[in-house]
Amino acid sequence: MYYRLALIGYPINHSLSPWIHEHFLEKANLNGDYSTFEISPDDSFSLKVKQLMNDNVQGFNVTVPYKEKIISFLDEIDESAEKIGAVNTVVNRNGRWIGYNTDGIGYMRSLESKFPNFHQDKAKRILIIGAGGATRGIYHALVQSGFLNIDITNRTTEKAAEIAKLKSDATTTNIFSLDQAEQMIKNYDVIIQTTSVGMKPNPDNIVFKMNELKETSIVSDIIYQPLETRLLKEAGEKGVGLHYGHTMLLYQAQYAFEIWTGLKVPMGSMDRQLKHKLEGR
Repeated sequence: MYYRLALIGYPINHSLSPWIHEHFLEKANLNGDYSTFEISPDDSFSLKVKQLMNDNVQGFNVTVPYKEKIISFLDEIDESAEKIGAVNTVVNRNGRWIGYNTDGIGYMRSLESKFPNFHQDKAKRILIIGAGGATRGIYHALVQSGFLNIDITNRTTEKAAEIAKLKSDATTTNIFSLDQAEQMIKNYDVIIQTTSVGMKPNPDNIVFKMNELKETSIVSDIIYQPLETRLLKEAGEKGVGLHYGHTMLLYQAQYAFEIWTGLKVPMGSMDRQLKHKLEGR
C-alpha cells in the first residue's frame, strides 16, 4: 500500500510536519509521501478540501486557521475532538472522513517521555497559562488522565472559564488572572505555558516571572521557536525540570501517524534530530 498523506493550513511553507512524517514512513518501512496543501484565505476552502479528499489521500493534518472550519466537511468526529471543538487529524476509513485531535494525547505522551513518573501522583497541582486551542486539548487530556487539580490563568479570564467547562466531576479548577498566578507560582508542581508569548520574533517576552518555583516542579512551554524560551531559561536557572515544546510536536504527529496506519512508531533519536534541525534555523 502507498500512503498519501498531507497537511492543510495557511501559511505552511515552513512546516516541520513533512520532515517528521517522512521519517515515520521510513521507520515503519512503509511506502508513501507527505505533502503540504496550502489553502490561502483567498481560495475557496470548500473547493480545495473536496479536491484533496478526491485525490486518493489516506489522511491529512489540519493546522491554523482551519481546525474548526474542517469539522463541517467530515462524516464523523472523535468524542475528544468534539469536546475540544477542533480537529487536527483526518483519516479516510472506507470512504468516511473521520476527525481527531491529537494535541492533548501528544502532549501527554511527550511529557511522560521526559518524566516517566508523571502519572503517579494525580493530586499534583497543575497550572496552565493561556486559554487558546492548544490549551483546550491539553486541559482535556489532563482531565481524561485523572488529574484532580488543574488551574488556568489567562489575560482574559472569561476564555479560561470556557475551557474549565471541560472538567470532570472530580476535577477542581480555579481561574486566576496573570498577576494572581505569578504570586502563587510556588504552589504548583507543574506549570504549562501554552500562549505565543516568547515565540520568535519576540523571544525576550515572558508571560510572567519564574521567581519562586518549587524545587521539584516541572515547567513546560509548548513553543518550539525558539527551542528554549525565556520562560524556560528563567525556570532552568532555578534547577527545576524542563519540558520543551518540540517534543509535543513530535508526539502529536506520532499519534496522527498511528491513526492513519495503525502503527506506533518509536521515536528513537528523532527528539535529538528535530532539536538540531530547529537550532539550525
